[in-house]
Amino acid sequence: MVKSDPATDKGEQTRRQIFNSALQLFRERGFDPTTMQEIAKHAMVVKSAAYYYFPSKEAIVQAYYETVQSEQERLCEEVFAETGHLKTRLAIALHSKLDLAKDDRNLLGVVFRYTGEPKHPLSCLGQGTAEIRRRSTQVFRNAIAEEKLPNDLKELLPVALWALQMGLLVMFLYDSSENQRRTRHMADGALDLTLKLLGLAKLAVLKPIRSKVLLLLRQADLLPGE
Repeated sequence: MVKSDPATDKGEQTRRQIFNSALQLFRERGFDPTTMQEIAKHAMVVKSAAYYYFPSKEAIVQAYYETVQSEQERLCEEVFAETGHLKTRLAIALHSKLDLAKDDRNLLGVVFRYTGEPKHPLSCLGQGTAEIRRRSTQVFRNAIAEEKLPNDLKELLPVALWALQMGLLVMFLYDSSENQRRTRHMADGALDLTLKLLGLAKLAVLKPIRSKVLLLLRQADLLPGE
């Protein structure tokens, strides 16, 4: 039986304590007013320890996004294992991210804040978030994995669905309706429209158009893993 390393366990516990304290303060006070000193005090650690595990508040937000992404992957894998129904699979892929972020909409604004700063680690199209984009797109790739679609459409559709989700997250950020019902209604409507258009999109006559779109995405370096 392999025993865990007490030092490693304590380090992970400290990291989790700092992370949870930061999220609590972000939720209560907002991202900008909260300082690393306050996070360390709330977590009952010295400030140098907080900086050891998270060199900045942005690093904590990045860890939060990674946590949300991992949980979305887990939830989707469970549903995908139970059903091959495309609408159900795509619905959980779209809505799970909204469900997981519903109490932290203010943190979503942090990543969109740096859209115009490509080198910032939280820029939504920057190198620092490339792995999250790849994993987010992979969720949709897994959702359509059982569908009989042309190979180029299987490559294109997950990227289009990821772009749709990003647009929904922006709307979600500003949506003041109860439980953000306007965004959720938009997600359902967009999903219905996508499924209707999918039948047309996979026609052989549209292959040149699909190929052209894929070429443009490759040239713009917007295909994960390219």
